[in-house]
Amino acid sequence: MLPLPDAPAAAPAGTLVHQAMQAVTGFIRSERLKAGDWLPGELHFARELGVSRAVMREAFGKLAALRLIDVANGRRPRVSTTDMSVMAVSLDHAVNTAQVTFREVWDVRRTLELRTAALAASLRTDEEAAAILHHARSMTACRDDFARMTQHDVALHQAIAIASRNALFAHIVASFSGLMAETVPVAWKTRSTEAEREGVLECHRRVAEAIADRDAAAAERAMDAHFDDSIRALMGAGYD
Repeated sequence: MLPLPDAPAAAPAGTLVHQAMQAVTGFIRSERLKAGDWLPGELHFARELGVSRAVMREAFGKLAALRLIDVANGRRPRVSTTDMSVMAVSLDHAVNTAQVTFREVWDVRRTLELRTAALAASLRTDEEAAAILHHARSMTACRDDFARMTQHDVALHQAIAIASRNALFAHIVASFSGLMAETVPVAWKTRSTEAEREGVLECHRRVAEAIADRDAAAAERAMDAHFDDSIRALMGAGYD
């Protein structure tokens, strides 16, 4: 029988569910299961752990909600592929409930995206460079359409992260997309002159062109300048 992690005597149901979740994730690690691999079902774990099927059903449900396993009616559970939408929802919630400030989010973004820009310049493929340039240039072409311009802005940052060849960077940058969709149009509207707006677009083009030129130092400098400008605009719009 599998031991429940640190199982206390007469533990309440919520504690048993948590311990059962830990046992399942521990099983995935110990068996070196990969995304898409099958897991034993509720009954197997209930017997091995000495808990009720109701406990295991709730544990499986919570693991599925966290996107750690996939559960379908009448089928054995599988190990899930990584889904960072959970991180995005958690981040949006943290900001909207004042647990994290926009300034803190953008400071983290800056730290990460200077690195993704430098890595992308060194590691990008020709196809990725073309996609990055496309999104930067499309921002200029869509400058009078906030929605489309924002879509290309978000896609540009995600394309750069993907080209960095670090899957975790790509997932984390993708988790910022909801906040970007909210703040990019707001920041854009703080630029009241054509020269200010052109400066923003030029900043994105410089990042993309440096990556296309495989100039990591220039890509990092351009991304740093971009975040300087973006943070000033957001602070000016009342975000903090």
